[in-house]
Amino acid sequence: MTTQMTTQIKKAVFTMEPFTCPSCVKKIENTVGRIDGVQEVKVMFNSGRVRVEFDEHKTTADAVQEIIVKLGYPVLSKKVA
Repeated sequence: MTTQMTTQIKKAVFTMEPFTCPSCVKKIENTVGRIDGVQEVKVMFNSGRVRVEFDEHKTTADAVQEIIVKLGYPVLSKKVA
């Protein structure tokens, strides 16, 4: 019997304060996209949300949130599924 390490992809949605400029979108997408384990990051400008898909064996929603906050964008809430 072979043992396989399965990839656990989780999705997190972070609710933010409203974004004020398109450069905010690029800054978050580029920085979060470079985190090891992040598969996809999408900033939804109009709704003030950031959606991230990540491998939970490599990173966590808390780690992603910490990076977003360090960039200067307060996270109001998060949902992980």
